[in-house]
Amino acid sequence: MRYYIVFISLFMLLLQSCSIDSEEAINVYSGRHYSSDEVLFKRFSDQTGIKVNLIKADSDQLINRLTVEGENSPADLFITADVSRLSQAANLGLLQAIPNEVVEDQVPSNLRDPDGMWVGLTKRARVIVYNKERVNKDELANYEDLTDFRWKSRILVRSSQSHYNQSLIASIISALGVDKSRDWVSGLVTNFSQEPKGNDRDQVKAIAAGIGDVALVNTYYLGLLLNSANSEEREVAEQVGIIFPNQGNRGTHVNVSGVGLTASSSNRENAVKLIKFLLRTDSQEYLSSENFEYPVNPDAKWPELLTNWGTFKEDSINLNSLNKFLPEAMMIANQAGWK
Repeated sequence: MRYYIVFISLFMLLLQSCSIDSEEAINVYSGRHYSSDEVLFKRFSDQTGIKVNLIKADSDQLINRLTVEGENSPADLFITADVSRLSQAANLGLLQAIPNEVVEDQVPSNLRDPDGMWVGLTKRARVIVYNKERVNKDELANYEDLTDFRWKSRILVRSSQSHYNQSLIASIISALGVDKSRDWVSGLVTNFSQEPKGNDRDQVKAIAAGIGDVALVNTYYLGLLLNSANSEEREVAEQVGIIFPNQGNRGTHVNVSGVGLTASSSNRENAVKLIKFLLRTDSQEYLSSENFEYPVNPDAKWPELLTNWGTFKEDSINLNSLNKFLPEAMMIANQAGWK
């Protein structure tokens, strides 16, 4: 326990060492770790003269920090990946409503909180990738197909502790109900080729290594591999193809990284200006071209890679509604042995 307390104290000191030195500055707590975000913050500052202080850490740690700091928190914006974390921050009272006029014309309603507590910044589609030589893509059309016996010992996926997987299961509960979702998770686990481990990029690499043939991944991970400075990573990614599941019914599950205006914000006006800037067409196109995430602004153009993958039908469920299914999703995964 003593070492744990020391670690937390050092961590808090490290975060506090970041410069928060201006009443006009916008203080951003971010769980995203992309240089593209910092480029956009600099562009915003250059255009407006408003400084952006960026504090990066693990998203769950930032939520804990916001909770501990309460109304005295210097944070103005909280940025994170996955709707579950955004909903968690909202449910803890850490966020306040973003004015509707800031987002209603730039972000579809299913990609933002109905009460304005958060709004999506980028989209991530959770797709099926497959080995081009060992898999006939016509054998897979839906997430539900992954439970078929033909995929025995051939499926790769990361841990059920991943927020991406928890939200996917929640979306399936929403679509199929608890009983069918329990059967789906059990069937999926039966077909695992190895115990879940690593991140989405590791699943693609495992396909190339012959450990499995099919994996569930977010598209942007594949985009990053295909554009990696490492030639071996590019070769790995070129061995797999993409299937956008459930095109004949509800559509492919998408998630978001998003932003919330903190309840403690003392610089609300400038913080809202930054949100508007990040949702502008040019900002959205830049994020998409650098990280291979899909823009939430429907007016933003896709980069060549995403265009080449093709358009697809998205599951149009309001992401905020998945929150109520998350406890059941985690319970189902645990009961099925999805570690």
